[in-house]
Amino acid sequence: MSTRPELKTLRNLEAAFAGESMAHIKYRYFAKLARAAGDAETARIFEETADQEVQHAFGHLDLLYPAAEMTPARALRIAIDGETYEYSEMYPGFRRTAEAEGNAAAIAEIDEQIAESRAHAARFAATLAKAAKRFAALAKVEERHANHYREALARIDA
Repeated sequence: MSTRPELKTLRNLEAAFAGESMAHIKYRYFAKLARAAGDAETARIFEETADQEVQHAFGHLDLLYPAAEMTPARALRIAIDGETYEYSEMYPGFRRTAEAEGNAAAIAEIDEQIAESRAHAARFAATLAKAAKRFAALAKVEERHANHYREALARIDA
């Protein structure tokens, strides 16, 4: 059974997004190093290119997460899932490898990332819960207004 072409395209877009994102951060880092070495011109070139890489990544995201299908709640759920994956599966697997290789610096970095990913997921979840409460409160207010209008219309019709 072959994979549907549109699924391959989505995987390709995700890979392209990852590549553009990585290039952006790498070029920002290279700019930082160039600036520290006193080479402002090279730093500027890396920074300009990094900005272009962000625009490329956004283009891929426009296809992966079309604006017409996105809501803040959906974005928060996607973010929660991503951060949860990082702290529960991805980084623990990386940590096991670093332990097996005896790489203490990587273990320390990974432990920090696990803690931060957990905190990010919790923050996104709290934001989503707060938004749900605001929406519920707004719905009650809107219902009260609608009932008020119905009563006024009924008085006019009577």
